[in-house]
Amino acid sequence: MKFLVINGVNLARTGKRERGVYGEETLDTINSELQAFVKAHGHEADFFQSDVEGELCAKIGQADGNYDGIVLNAGAYTHYSYALRDAIAGVSTPVVEVHMSNVHAREEFRNTSVLTEVCRGEVLGFGKNSYKLALESFWL
Repeated sequence: MKFLVINGVNLARTGKRERGVYGEETLDTINSELQAFVKAHGHEADFFQSDVEGELCAKIGQADGNYDGIVLNAGAYTHYSYALRDAIAGVSTPVVEVHMSNVHAREEFRNTSVLTEVCRGEVLGFGKNSYKLALESFWL
């Protein structure tokens, strides 16, 4: 199986910003660990990060039919990006929404996701392991 892991706005600063929420590991370090995890299970993964909403939408569209699953951490776009919602709804490739933090235990505005309804599932609150759980959901 082949997967695409997409990280959205501000996630390139993981390990540098809000370390108490997101941890001290960089996104590159997390992606390397995820790559090893996927390979150890006999699968492949590609990684993409952008702070630009349109680039994220385009990547989701390009992924359709080319991947068995998409793992998406949209960052703050989760809470208001109808463009991302429409991009997800417009592809047949299943998407799992991921958040490293428990967004329901944070600010009230983070309690709402406009993406969840069009995603296969949601994994949150387990730090970098949220990505592993989301990936694993595709082959279990």
